[in-house]
Amino acid sequence: MDKQNYTPVTEFFLVGLSHYPGLQVSLYVLCLMIYLVILLGNSILIIISILDPCLHTPMYFFLGNLSFLDICYTSSSIPQMLVNFVSERKSISFTGCTLQMVISLGLGCTECVLLAVMAFDRYVAICNPLRYTIIMNKGLCIQMATWTWVLGFLYSLLLTLLAMMRPFCDNIIDHLTCEILALLKLICGDISLNVFIMTVGNFGFLVTPLLLIFFSYVFILSTILRINSSEGRKKAFSTCSAHLTVVILFYGSALFMYMKPQSKDTKTSDELIGLSYGIVTPMLNPIIYSLRNKEVKQGVEKVLTRKLYLRKI
Repeated sequence: MDKQNYTPVTEFFLVGLSHYPGLQVSLYVLCLMIYLVILLGNSILIIISILDPCLHTPMYFFLGNLSFLDICYTSSSIPQMLVNFVSERKSISFTGCTLQMVISLGLGCTECVLLAVMAFDRYVAICNPLRYTIIMNKGLCIQMATWTWVLGFLYSLLLTLLAMMRPFCDNIIDHLTCEILALLKLICGDISLNVFIMTVGNFGFLVTPLLLIFFSYVFILSTILRINSSEGRKKAFSTCSAHLTVVILFYGSALFMYMKPQSKDTKTSDELIGLSYGIVTPMLNPIIYSLRNKEVKQGVEKVLTRKLYLRKI
């Protein structure tokens, strides 16, 4: 379509999965239940990591950041998604779409870097245990966490502004949310600059952190295998297994979404993967860390025991 044949856009229509009208109510119930689990599970992790002094360590500081990030990430899109599931007019304002994209893209990029930071924390804890408290001091942890948020949102803001300042040939987004890849398909004219910046961003926020995680675990694995005690090996691996599981779930869907060749039309599989990437992974994160981490279980027991004791008094 010619660049001059566009109409100023004031709102967008999110029509993802709308060609399955019979599933709308079921999707509403499913997403609502998942969202409530996300809010409850991640809130419990944050509260436990604050109330239990034994969890005042770098690992749980970063885990608290991850839980808060997941709450914010899902809250930026799921409420609007739920409204659209039961609404005839599945629309979102231009400003609302812009904010949703800045927040969701920024938090997605932040999580990529944060998972790499958490891998570095596990590397120092296992490969340099005697220097762990010196290296991973409070100041460094705060700086690393801050930069993950700053870098993620700076990139998101740049990419979103470049997209939203362009003329649009249409305002129908074939997706459940204001997702950057779906929005770029609506832009009139050349989007080579947008694609170039996104490609650089993919390597900066997907490939580079994933390589750092990979090399961290290579060193971690080699260190664990040199431990003489089987109990020691089991304990060392248990501190990494939850994080490694989260990495596989998150990066598996993220790489599928952003690193595969893009087609003009959005496939149903892309929308379902996007749904998994957006809500299923944040739901599983606190479950994985709770089930596979004895310290979290002990923290929950301590807080509950303390509350029951105070009630009896």
